[in-house]
Amino acid sequence: MLTPRKIEIFKAIVQEFINTAEPVGSKTLIDKFNLPYSSATIRNEMSDLEKIGLLEKTHTSSGRVPSTKGYQFYVEHLMEDESNQAVELAIAQIFSDRRLGIEEAIRQSGDIISQMTKLTTVVLGPSAMDEKLRSVQLIPLNELSAMAVFVTETGHAEHRIFNFETEVTVEDIESCTSILNERLKGTVLSEIVDKMEGLRPILSARLVQYEALFEAFVNAFVKFAQDEVYLSGEKNMLYQPEFENIGKLRQLMDMLENSQLWREISEGHKHTPLQSSEHSEMIWLDDMAVVSSKLTTIDDEEHQLMVVGPSRMEYGRVVSLMNYVSEMVEEVYGKGGQDERQEDK
Repeated sequence: MLTPRKIEIFKAIVQEFINTAEPVGSKTLIDKFNLPYSSATIRNEMSDLEKIGLLEKTHTSSGRVPSTKGYQFYVEHLMEDESNQAVELAIAQIFSDRRLGIEEAIRQSGDIISQMTKLTTVVLGPSAMDEKLRSVQLIPLNELSAMAVFVTETGHAEHRIFNFETEVTVEDIESCTSILNERLKGTVLSEIVDKMEGLRPILSARLVQYEALFEAFVNAFVKFAQDEVYLSGEKNMLYQPEFENIGKLRQLMDMLENSQLWREISEGHKHTPLQSSEHSEMIWLDDMAVVSSKLTTIDDEEHQLMVVGPSRMEYGRVVSLMNYVSEMVEEVYGKGGQDERQEDK
């Protein structure tokens, strides 16, 4: 059982390490936090905290740093709310602009959070793979490129520009559009690529440059169907001591840009619910931490906002901002927003 003294010392260590990224020793605790204990007493308590797994000893210093278990304990039991009215006002102004769709509002909020916390934000939109295709239109731009416009049965529309390796005629593009709409309409997006393979004989019989069109369309469709990931503040990681190693930084950057990996992380890793928030959860990845919030509209359209950084992040500030974004989504795009729109009518 943790005594009040152990908790006081542990909390001071976490706060100091978050601020400095330097291992914390007894002298620092006495000088900076005015703890009314002797150095020997503090060292004994730190040793006990290490034995129960809340602290770790580094190889280069006699000081201690929080362990992943320690951060978990801190977030669940000791974290204090650190709201910032100026930042909340900036986020509120974003959501007050009714011209913005929810995706853009969340992205702009992520930009602000990234600037405020000096961390990286990740926004994932709803997965489209379970939707059905309503129509596809191929619009020629020139002999070597075209634009594909995909529309799902829920009305979700996206366009992708793709290039051909050889020249393709307008007639081939028009014929391809007709075949695709005839054969793919109503198909679940996750089945499109497999179904396209069955169209090869038909396309090859009716199109001159069928191979170029086929490959280009499949590539464009895959980009459309994949979960898009929007990043803000990737460069912030360059200034974190934890990622000074080039190999580690490169690994992080590859991970940040992998939308499928983020979907797997959000669904497959152990989450720690936050007592201070019904919306946000913690995901722990080695020496990294992710604060994740699922943001759901009145139509059950699910978006996800994540703040990514080293385990040594300012949790109180991050969680407070995430909670505020969740509240704004509920107010504008959730049940609260629906009630307000009905009153306006």
